[in-house]
Amino acid sequence: MPPSSPSPSPSSPSSPSSSGASSRRRIAIGAGVVAAAALLGVVSYTATKPDARDRVESADAGSASASAQSPATGESAGPGADVFPELAKLARREKGDPLSVGRADAPVVMVEYADFKCDYCGKFARDTEPALIAKYVENGTLRIEWRNFPIFGKESEAAAHAAWAAGQQGRFWQFHTAAYAEGAKGKGFGPDRLTALARAAGVKDLDRFERDRGGEEAVAAVRADQEEGYGLGATSTPSFLVNGRPIAGAQPKETFTAAVEAAHAAAHAAAHAAAKADAAAKAGAGAER
Repeated sequence: MPPSSPSPSPSSPSSPSSSGASSRRRIAIGAGVVAAAALLGVVSYTATKPDARDRVESADAGSASASAQSPATGESAGPGADVFPELAKLARREKGDPLSVGRADAPVVMVEYADFKCDYCGKFARDTEPALIAKYVENGTLRIEWRNFPIFGKESEAAAHAAWAAGQQGRFWQFHTAAYAEGAKGKGFGPDRLTALARAAGVKDLDRFERDRGGEEAVAAVRADQEEGYGLGATSTPSFLVNGRPIAGAQPKETFTAAVEAAHAAAHAAAHAAAKADAAAKAGAGAER
């Protein structure tokens, strides 16, 4: 089912412009997978739409919310949706990535595309993510990789740059917690507020934080994440990939638990099959000698 309106392109006001650095990082996805990944673009939730004030701010910034461009269907790309190997390749698995939590070699990777001004991203961060970390990240099953996907205007982008800057000092997840705390969004994400959030997150060098969040490296990093999300057809936040399985919206915890369990079982089966094939190949090679 195609979206009723086109997804924002990198040349639209609310999306990043192209650059050599981000182009090198862009992942080529086949046309068939793009159609499948459009699940993320078609599915939209009233909960992920900006409130009236967000819409005014986005309009003032010349930026339309990507979420508001898609219909509220109430559908879900949940655990029953197909898994696409090409989408699983979007997991970066970079050791030491400050915007990720969990082992780089974890059998399951959940990629999260989110905006700090998104109410339901905050709901997921407060109500669901901590339980997933406690149950699956801490035992090595799951890795969560964050992608900055600001779609609600200038303050969204400023918060994304600040979160990236906090990450350069190893305090991304503490900043994430502070920014998504109950009532935090209502205080806005102006410059002074972002500095206060960094202080609350334990960022030690605030002068460096200010330089980093206003620098070109932060802009390029956020732009690369945005282009990855738009390339998938994601038009609302939060959106997720669990080992290549799309999930759209702040679904109940059980939806994510089922997706992680299914992905873990599939990864285990694939590893077992690979080990069996390898053993058979070695046995065959030995018999030929």
